[in-house]
Amino acid sequence: MKREILSALPTEEMKMTTQKKKISLKNLFKKIGPSIILTGIVLGPGSITTAAMLGSNYGYKMLWLLIPIGFMGIAFMMTTYRVSVMTGMPIIESIRKYYGKVPAIIVGITTFLSCMFFTIGNISGTGAGMNLVFGVDWRLGALIMIVIMLYCYFSKGVYSKVEKISGVCVLAMIIAFYATLVATGGPDWGKVATGMTTFQAPKGSLLAALGFIATSCSITASMYGTYLGGEKKWNKDDYFNGAMITDAVSHVFEVILISGAIVLVGAVVLNPSKAQITSSGDLAALIEPIMGRAADIVMGIALLGAGFAALLGNTQRGLVFLNAGFGKPTGLEEKSIRYGSLAVLVFAAIVAFAYGGSPVQLIFIANVATSISTPVAGLFICLLILRKEINEDQGYKPPRLLQVSMIASYIFNIALTIFAF
Repeated sequence: MKREILSALPTEEMKMTTQKKKISLKNLFKKIGPSIILTGIVLGPGSITTAAMLGSNYGYKMLWLLIPIGFMGIAFMMTTYRVSVMTGMPIIESIRKYYGKVPAIIVGITTFLSCMFFTIGNISGTGAGMNLVFGVDWRLGALIMIVIMLYCYFSKGVYSKVEKISGVCVLAMIIAFYATLVATGGPDWGKVATGMTTFQAPKGSLLAALGFIATSCSITASMYGTYLGGEKKWNKDDYFNGAMITDAVSHVFEVILISGAIVLVGAVVLNPSKAQITSSGDLAALIEPIMGRAADIVMGIALLGAGFAALLGNTQRGLVFLNAGFGKPTGLEEKSIRYGSLAVLVFAAIVAFAYGGSPVQLIFIANVATSISTPVAGLFICLLILRKEINEDQGYKPPRLLQVSMIASYIFNIALTIFAF
């Protein structure tokens, strides 16, 4: 895949600002795709675990986090997409162009490490799922799933496989958790309203909140979208004709729809009894009201699906960032991406298998660790969207609302990280 994913805008079109030819609804839906993969990556076992913990430990009190997640998710994605359109290349390549090799390498390494922590959590999640479904040791279960996933890595049509598997897993999670909400009689809507409008952080909640936000609106997800756009054949018109904003909004909507449901299920099912989530069996208790004895199997399938979809996309994502940082090819079917993904999986599996505690505890720890990328990558993305040559010098008005939204989102994330630790 060529390094320059998104073509630069011709001079004539620059002066047209955002006046672009319309796109039919049919073609608009054809253009959507990266959002499905990004949702599959984001909504892995870590997202399920942290969302369930927030609901079980704090009830409705942390629901307000869905507001900054929605705001930040859109801001991150549209900022990275705009920078890519204006520079004619994905984010890390843009950083290399304007700030040099060293910053690009630093961003590539930190985002790679963030994804590797996520991979460790996802391996633990697939293992926990296999344990619930088949009763095997979670390490053996994770190993089986890794072998299955390697087949997908080394077969043709990687993007298509990842997109389809991710879509099925996302749909299954939506059905499972909303069915549970209905079966339990639904949430207390008065408490929902209070939780959404009363911004509070009970003692000990900030670390869980950081882990929740680190996956639900990850800066690495929006960055990866600029690379997946090349796999989807996005062109310069797609930023202005509604394709990219539709893709971004659909991704954020899917994440909030599922994450919000999991928090509510935790608040309704587990919080009244003050149950703590420390094992995969505790996660299965979330859907016990509707699934009964089948709860272990259904939750196991949910963890398997979420973990598999996240592993399939996330491990490749990390290698794409690392390659981009060092100026190497970033195509999903490049040998360096495939064999690099294999190496990361082996290393992550060793770390996961060596951990002595519960896989659910490891999932949570790995989830929090993924937050390391935002302070570094987010800083350079803020600087890029403010550059005059990326906007005014190309004949466009400065995107003030987008600039303010991106900076505000970055500051909020940094403040939460500092207070959490």
